[in-house]
Amino acid sequence: MTSKSPQPAAVETLEDPPVARALFNSVRWSWIWLLVRVYAGYQWILAGWEKLHSDTWVGAKAGTALGGFVKGALGQATGAHPNVQGWYAAFLQNAVMPHLGGWSYAVSWGEFLVGIALVLGIFTGLAAFFGCFMNMNYLLSGAVSTNPVLLILEILIILAWKTAGWWGLDRWFLSWLGTPWGPGKVFRPGKT
Repeated sequence: MTSKSPQPAAVETLEDPPVARALFNSVRWSWIWLLVRVYAGYQWILAGWEKLHSDTWVGAKAGTALGGFVKGALGQATGAHPNVQGWYAAFLQNAVMPHLGGWSYAVSWGEFLVGIALVLGIFTGLAAFFGCFMNMNYLLSGAVSTNPVLLILEILIILAWKTAGWWGLDRWFLSWLGTPWGPGKVFRPGKT
């Protein structure tokens, strides 16, 4: 008696629409991402640079400016329709307030380094992810400003990570270093 094992189901793949293939996979349109990347990066550089040259962010009074920001956010966490959710207010109160100096340095350098990486087009997808993360935190704190616009641009850059840094250093670094799922030239034995 022979038993037949069931055949595995065929794996179906869904095709991307032509517009998505062109924007997110083709280097032909990577100039668009250069413009988006440089704009977002410039915004981050300006924000970080200003903080790096303020002693209320990094210096003798580090944490003072961030403390004011956090207090403002905590003030928006009350009322019938708070701008800041209770769980995020608890995070600000218990994790940020006790360590304002450290967080102040992290915010200042984080903004500046994300901006530099986006402008240079190095580790573009990762830089856009951390930019997104910071924008989400600012939005959760009740600060609107340019955060929604930058958040949308960074999400698009993340989607276009393969081509967003083509007109930048990723063009060489990604082939040299590789990705987490595929080693580059440096990590392949016998290849240089």
